[in-house]
Amino acid sequence: MSTLILITSAPSSIHAWHALGLAQALQKKKEDFRVFFYQDGVSVANSLQWVPDDQRRLTQQWQSLEIRLPVCVSAALARGITDAENAQRHNIQQHNLAEKFELVGLGELADAVQSAQRLIQF
Repeated sequence: MSTLILITSAPSSIHAWHALGLAQALQKKKEDFRVFFYQDGVSVANSLQWVPDDQRRLTQQWQSLEIRLPVCVSAALARGITDAENAQRHNIQQHNLAEKFELVGLGELADAVQSAQRLIQF
């Protein structure tokens, strides 16, 4: 069964951690799934986020899954997150999109919703 995990919760939310846990479980079971970061969920892709040494790092946990990590470009830009290409296009001084994450349009979310057999939002 194909699953789309839609992450809309901020990294500080327990829901964001539950999304990661589901992705890890699906990957372990070798089940087909995709993820999409949208709304406040895009903040997980901010490489400038500071996390205390005694806390787990959500961004690094997602990166370690070795899956595609699409992030809504509009939601990211609205929250101060950009890649090098969009930084140049919009005259932003620097980029801060975390490694392995990629900015994509909402068309990709529409495609993912259409092809998924179930959608779970966190």
